[in-house]
Amino acid sequence: MERVELYLGLGSNQGDRRLNIEHAVSMLNMELKTPYKAISSLVETDPWGFESDTRFMNAVVLYELELPEGYNPEAQGLMILEICKDIERKMGRTAGPCYDEKGDRVYEDRPIDIDILLFGDNEIDCPELTVPHRLMYERDFVMVPLREINNKL
Repeated sequence: MERVELYLGLGSNQGDRRLNIEHAVSMLNMELKTPYKAISSLVETDPWGFESDTRFMNAVVLYELELPEGYNPEAQGLMILEICKDIERKMGRTAGPCYDEKGDRVYEDRPIDIDILLFGDNEIDCPELTVPHRLMYERDFVMVPLREINNKL
């Protein structure tokens, strides 16, 4: 078995934002069949990429997964992505990614958002998933909690 670190970014700006993140982490623990290894403090931020009256609560959570030697990173990443999307749906997120007429992503309010940030040293680039997350280095709401976790380890 191989130990692989999985970093997930979580954000919420609808309802009880703190409770939404706590609930999502609890569901991730069950679905990934392991408790998280580390979680950052919650960070409150303005929306990124759109206007909203409600600020986001964000966190980064680290899981250490036990995967078989020689696992397929893309296939495993897509399975993790489906777990994240399923949790988003169960928590009330109805819209999938939307795009404008130019093909740019349109962001909106949501009860929970779960992004795969890093998956070991793997690089995944397929239509459904890009790892490392292509925008994470531009987002303080990802990088600040990510640095916090790494400074604790």
